Amino acid sequence: MRFVYIVIAYLLTPVWCAVMLWRGIRDRSYWRALDERFGFGPGAAGPESLWVHAVSVGEVQAAASLVNALRRLYPELPLVFSTVTPTGAVRARALFGDAVLVRYVPYDLPGSVRRFFDRIRPRVAIILETEIWPNLYNECGRRGVPLVLASARISPRSVGRYRRLVGLFGETLSHGIVIAAQSDGDAARFRSIGANPRRTHVTGNIKFDIELPADIRVRGAALRRRYARDKLVWVAGSTHAGEEDAVLAAREHLRSRGVDALLVIAPRHPARFDEVAASLRARGVPFVRHARSEPAPEDTEVVLVDTLGDLVAFYAAADVAFVGGSLVPVGGHNLLEPAALGVATLSGPHVFNAEDVAARLVDEHAVRIVKDDAELGLAVCELLSDQSARHSAGEAARRAVERNRGALERLLALLAPVIEEAKPPATGPAATGDGAPAGSASASRLPSGPA
Repeated sequence: MRFVYIVIAYLLTPVWCAVMLWRGIRDRSYWRALDERFGFGPGAAGPESLWVHAVSVGEVQAAASLVNALRRLYPELPLVFSTVTPTGAVRARALFGDAVLVRYVPYDLPGSVRRFFDRIRPRVAIILETEIWPNLYNECGRRGVPLVLASARISPRSVGRYRRLVGLFGETLSHGIVIAAQSDGDAARFRSIGANPRRTHVTGNIKFDIELPADIRVRGAALRRRYARDKLVWVAGSTHAGEEDAVLAAREHLRSRGVDALLVIAPRHPARFDEVAASLRARGVPFVRHARSEPAPEDTEVVLVDTLGDLVAFYAAADVAFVGGSLVPVGGHNLLEPAALGVATLSGPHVFNAEDVAARLVDEHAVRIVKDDAELGLAVCELLSDQSARHSAGEAARRAVERNRGALERLLALLAPVIEEAKPPATGPAATGDGAPAGSASASRLPSGPA
């Protein structure tokens, strides 16, 4: 079955390349480091490394606490961090700087994967959430590299698709992979597609162990002084096409009720910055672009955040936050950033990218779901008009995040023996020609249980 997958992967490679080239017409960052997509590019500084992978911006942010902990616990091991999207790479570099090698993970082609492994030489591979790539997993097994799926999840709606491919994914998951699942339900679904029960654990969701920058409130206060003066502030973060229209309709609802508030719009993708600016200009909305660092005129009604990495600081400046990707069927984005800051938080109904997080926050009255622009306008108006309600909603959000912390500690406890047992012998040959320690086997490097 894997052979069929490999053939299909090679046939689809020109399509993937064409998509990258097409996206690069609007966003040139897709054209950068294309060699890394085929396994070329920079490698680890030492003879072996710790490799952490997160697919995109949300997972990159969630991985920050794990990466920082691994750097503290294993300073002797260079850390390689891979991602898929340009925005994820930019965020990773902003979070980790030069202390971590940030690069793209390769396409799941045998040759690309081998070149990638030759360069980063991982002692252990840690992949966040659910990125199931048969060739990459197979290479971990071939080289005896322990693989840990951290904060792993499979949604109920996708498990049926995995089951239909059980012949492929059952083989993939049988390589002695350690699964640190987010919930009992996720663990059960992994077992149902072939994961080893004795290597499947429940550690929770490390997204709740979010680490905010130490100076984030200072930065938020500075943004308020710069833009808001004596106004209330509400932020629409990580918005997608169609959501800015809903947000601006909600803004008109506030204006009709006499609520004077500054709206901050932060589109999810840089390629849309100019598009949103043009829409605001066409509507005659007085706005400023954050990237230009210009003083905001007195009549400014909207701030367009056309930079990367500043959204959390704007959440820290906000009285109310709406998290986008949720009024349209994108799946929603990071609800935990404004919640952890104690900001009254709103979301649309499309939250399938992190259903468990959203459900937990909703159950604990930490997030309010709105169905459309009318409900969004009403909810924002209610919160901005009632300081007590706003404070109660923000405190409920902050307490919900605090109550659900602890997954990182459990994950690190699971990782410790895996990393230690994978250490190469102090004497003898360092490695065979394919990068695996002499005499090693995948099963010998993993916690108890048959391979």
